[in-house]
Amino acid sequence: MTYNVARSRSQKKPSTASRGVRSLGIAIAIPVALTVTNIMMFEESDTYDNLDRPFWIPPLWALHLSCVSSAFVMGLSAWLVWADSGFHRTPMAIVMYLAQLGLGLAWDWIFFKEGATQMGLGVSLGHVITIFSCSRMFGRINPIAGDLVKLSLVWALFLASVNLHFILED
Repeated sequence: MTYNVARSRSQKKPSTASRGVRSLGIAIAIPVALTVTNIMMFEESDTYDNLDRPFWIPPLWALHLSCVSSAFVMGLSAWLVWADSGFHRTPMAIVMYLAQLGLGLAWDWIFFKEGATQMGLGVSLGHVITIFSCSRMFGRINPIAGDLVKLSLVWALFLASVNLHFILED
């Protein structure tokens, strides 16, 4: 009888905590992996590095590291919302999250690979708007998630200003 009790305990489903850690890992890994893949596929370092940049525009490696960090923060924020069942209560929040992810990935391709700075600015402004929407929606569901998204919002605004600088330089 003791054997059956021990056996039934070891055959139980994973604990809620271990499922939470796994889902957190997935929520962060997917946007970070997509961002890193995007950077590796569409990087045009020669073009960007040869541009005459003012002191406030970072080197390419710093720009990309910050984009990966922003993807990490957005993935963490989305997980916090998901953990509070926020995507079920506010389905538009997942739409805005996926839109900001897609626009962030598209901007890298448009700005670095294609060199279309004006189109890049439009995408960048759309990215800012979707992140702002995420911040408001996420904040209503989980205030910590809403505050974390503000970090990505600041970064998106900075990228839009970098994009605008290169348009005005032309």
